[in-house]
Amino acid sequence: MNPTPETPKNTTAAPLPDLPQLIIALGHPNRWKILKELTCGETRTVSELATVAGCGYDNAAKHLAQLYRAGMVVRARGRVYQLAPHHLPAPGQPVVDFGHCLLRLDAVTTAKLG
Repeated sequence: MNPTPETPKNTTAAPLPDLPQLIIALGHPNRWKILKELTCGETRTVSELATVAGCGYDNAAKHLAQLYRAGMVVRARGRVYQLAPHHLPAPGQPVVDFGHCLLRLDAVTTAKLG
């Protein structure tokens, strides 16, 4: 009896973020801290992410807007955000795959950023 080949689960590739927007979005250390927090795969409020980034609510909202425009995060509902699921290869691991680049965020909290 011949085994049947497995059908690929999803053959459509995730859309790549716009490269210029991606570069701009990665240009601020607080956005790296926000991205690292979102690698848990869970949703976070703007207030929670402001605390993680060490900035005010308004500043965090502006950072999230930039990440959103770049296609790096999505709104789960209202002012609650999460990393776009197709960019997260393994929830809980500090790695994000944007297609153009692979970010390893494990040293973000220990490295001096900004």
